Amino acid sequence: MSEQPDPMSMRASDADRERVAQVLHKAMADGRLTVSELDERLAGLYQTKTFGELVPFTRDLPDAQTPMPMVPAVPAAGQVAPMVGGAGTSTNSVAIMSQSVRSGEWVVPPQYTATAFWGEVKLDLRDAGFEAGECTITATAIMGSVRIIVPPELTVRIDGVGIMGEFERGADGQGAPGSPVLRITGLALMGAVEVRRKSRKADRRQLGR
Repeated sequence: MSEQPDPMSMRASDADRERVAQVLHKAMADGRLTVSELDERLAGLYQTKTFGELVPFTRDLPDAQTPMPMVPAVPAAGQVAPMVGGAGTSTNSVAIMSQSVRSGEWVVPPQYTATAFWGEVKLDLRDAGFEAGECTITATAIMGSVRIIVPPELTVRIDGVGIMGEFERGADGQGAPGSPVLRITGLALMGAVEVRRKSRKADRRQLGR
């Protein structure tokens, strides 16, 4: 079994450093740091490389939370998390007075759009992989429907809006430990966005279904 990486040794991003910089600017505005102290800390902040190196810059400031990396948990025995890695296969599905179907083995990119106008988009993610640990599908159904099938072990977060239509949230919930996160957002205008959890065909055969 491979060891879990030390979170503090993981590389920080520009966005992580910027969040710390915002904390320092607020501390200066509150009178906790002088202008010269702020300049000194910012100079060192933008030279940091890891999350561990970010900690000292806010350690003496109250209520300051240093950004922490997201380290996926190891899946428990018997639980299979969808794979993370590879390049996104495509970035959108569009159905205008037609039908668009995406299924089988494919890779979901960090940002994907599904648009149905007087048509239907079907996305089957049961055999899909994910380019990143968190991916977002923006679903827009205008007098049409977007239907998304996800495997039971996937973590799903749904926050779309229905206007004279329905944006279902029944599949929203936590998946298996270590599962990537799929966020589904968008709009159902006189249409429907449906998200269903469904076992893979191979899994159902093994269970004798």
